[in-house]
Amino acid sequence: MTWWAIDVRTDPARRDWVGAWLVARTGQAVEERADGTLVTFAEDDRAADELVAALAAAEETAVETYRRPLEPVDWTTGWRVGLGARRIGRLTVVPSWVDLPGEPDGPIVVLDPETAFGSGEHGSTRAALALLERHLRPGDRVLDLGSGSGILAIAAAKLGAGRTVGIENDADATPVARRNAERNGVAGAVEFVEGEAGDLAPLLGPADLLLSNILRTVNTSLLPAIVAALRPGGLAIFSGMEEAEADEFRGALAVAGLTPRDEVVDAGWWAVAAVRP
Repeated sequence: MTWWAIDVRTDPARRDWVGAWLVARTGQAVEERADGTLVTFAEDDRAADELVAALAAAEETAVETYRRPLEPVDWTTGWRVGLGARRIGRLTVVPSWVDLPGEPDGPIVVLDPETAFGSGEHGSTRAALALLERHLRPGDRVLDLGSGSGILAIAAAKLGAGRTVGIENDADATPVARRNAERNGVAGAVEFVEGEAGDLAPLLGPADLLLSNILRTVNTSLLPAIVAALRPGGLAIFSGMEEAEADEFRGALAVAGLTPRDEVVDAGWWAVAAVRP
C-alpha cells in the first residue's frame, strides 16, 4: 500500500478554515510549512482522490492540491527521524533513545511522541512550553486541551503542578500520552481523558492554568468553555497560531474578557498567556 502526501495551498485568509477542515476530515494533525502550504496524508490512491474531491466541494475559495507518493516507511520507528534533545527554559525535552551529554540542571521530560502531535520540535509546542515554564506555580491545577503526546501535561507535572488533566479527542493519542506519563514517573499526577475539550473542560475545572495548543479557529471557538473552566485570576496559555494571527486573536481574547499578560514567538509560531479577571 502506498501512502500519499497531499500539499494544499489556499488564500492565507482561508488557511485556518482549510486546516481545521482537514483535521476534522482525516482525524490527523496537519503539517503547515513555512511557505503556508498545508500537508495532509492519505493511506492509498482512492483515499487521496476522495479527500481532494471533498475538499474541492467544501471550500468556496480556490484551492490548489498536489499529490505525491511517499516512500515506504516503518511508521513504528520512522517518527524518530530528526528528533533530539531540546532545552526550553529550565526544561529539557529528550526522546528515550537519546543520551544527554550531561546532567541538566532542571526538569527532564523523556518523550516518545510516536504518531501523536507534540515532540518539542515544533515552534508552537516550544512556545507553549516556554510560557508554561514561566507562569506555572507549584501546586497549580492544570488542564491541557488537545493533549496529544502528553508533552505539555507531563511538563506541567515535572514543573510542580498539583494535578494535571489532558483532554484529547484522538483515541490513538491517549495511550501514547499515558505511556509517556509512566515513562516520566508522573502517571499518578497526570490523567488523560478522551473526548471533546469544549464539553469536558468546564466539567473538569476550575483550573489555575489551562493550555490550548490548537489552531486559532479552534482556540477561538473554545474560548467560552475555557473561560468557564478557569478560576477567577486563572491563566490560559494559547498556542498553535502563526505570528500574523496575533492581532486577530487578541481581539477574540478581549471579547472573551481575557487579558494578555505574556507572549512568545518561536520559528514564526505565536503563543500568548492571558488572565481571567
